[in-house]
Amino acid sequence: MPNEKIALIPLGCAKNLINSEQMLCLLSDAGYELTSDFDGADAVIINTCGFIDSAKSEAIDNILEMAELKKQGRLGKIIVTGCLAERYRAEITADLPEVDAMVGVGSFAEIVSVVAETLGAGHAEAFGDKNAPVDEVGRFITTGPGWAYIKIAEGCDNHCAFCAIPSIRGRYRSRPMENIIAEAGALAESGVRELIVIAQDITRYGTDLYKRRALAELCHELAGIEGIEWIRLHYLYPDSFDDELIDEIAQNNKIVKYLDIPIQHINDGILRRMNRRGTGAEIRALFNKLRERVPGLVLRTSLITGLPGEGDAEFEELCEFLRQARIERAGVFPFSPEEGTPAAEMDGRCSEEESERRARLIMELQAGIMDDYCAARVGQTLRVLCTGSEGGYLTGRSYADSPDIDGTVYFEGECEPGEFAEVLITGVMDGELVGVQKEA
Repeated sequence: MPNEKIALIPLGCAKNLINSEQMLCLLSDAGYELTSDFDGADAVIINTCGFIDSAKSEAIDNILEMAELKKQGRLGKIIVTGCLAERYRAEITADLPEVDAMVGVGSFAEIVSVVAETLGAGHAEAFGDKNAPVDEVGRFITTGPGWAYIKIAEGCDNHCAFCAIPSIRGRYRSRPMENIIAEAGALAESGVRELIVIAQDITRYGTDLYKRRALAELCHELAGIEGIEWIRLHYLYPDSFDDELIDEIAQNNKIVKYLDIPIQHINDGILRRMNRRGTGAEIRALFNKLRERVPGLVLRTSLITGLPGEGDAEFEELCEFLRQARIERAGVFPFSPEEGTPAAEMDGRCSEEESERRARLIMELQAGIMDDYCAARVGQTLRVLCTGSEGGYLTGRSYADSPDIDGTVYFEGECEPGEFAEVLITGVMDGELVGVQKEA
């Protein structure tokens, strides 16, 4: 049995984090000692994102930082895995000789053999079929307490004009429902109370495997697992909603009334240039229907400013839509031209500075909407999942808050991380809700 020390740096999105957790589990099962201390480790695995410029820069910065440790003799091997390795295999080989091994997105399950070969011979690569069925392997849960992500599919078939994910992660592949249910049951037994259901597009779940949309059925099955109290749905493509899914969301008490629906824009011309299915009118109609059918619904979306072709009129239409729709949560990203995507070759692009200015304007608009939302919560009692403590307060999340991207509820009381508390909201502090735990 090996006894070398292995460290891992997880970068990127929640979907990539699950791959990191799987590699940690495989390495531990193989007998490697996992460490959080890079200094003195026999190898470090950097699980990278390669989606947008900022993520690529973060990955390269981490590689260079580890390379300096290696140069000083304080670190053994450097192994780069994930999207950056998949997308820039040749460039990493040519420009970063400090990297000893690479693993593509189709070969996370081969990490043990890659580590063994690298520690022995000094170099290894694994680039398996990124369109193959999803590997079913165990995980070390690194989130929580009380919550975890569960990935129901891999890859993407939407081919948005601005996005490189399909070329990096491959075609859409649903996991068999029985495997997802089994994993969710094991998570519940380990103390997980909130499942955050993720994929690049969860509304497409089942269309490849079962030739039908099966997300509503999956949610119904997940709700039957004892111990699971919250089910949170992330990344729902707006054109794939049907009445069966909306009914399940509305009627299933375990599905939190929070939906992450990335729309990217509202102007029809920009949506067409993005290769998004559907129109602005259909998005408006969907949001109105969801508001009517799901009382208390909190919406999150993602938006892009500055896509080629977005002029003042198109941008103002987006701003006016946001004023009217009053979406509670929004992530806004200036257009990033990704090589190999159709949008990168489009004419009519505004300057980077203008894209960033427009993103700031939307965030200012959204800040006012969020202030109104928080003010309306004062006096209400919210169920809160306790996450820890900070500055003399307990911290937690309500149904309206997804981890790492939304708000925090600060409250007084006695509650252990991973447990739920009923919290009376008494005020707002720096844009965050503040309250006191109610006695049971």
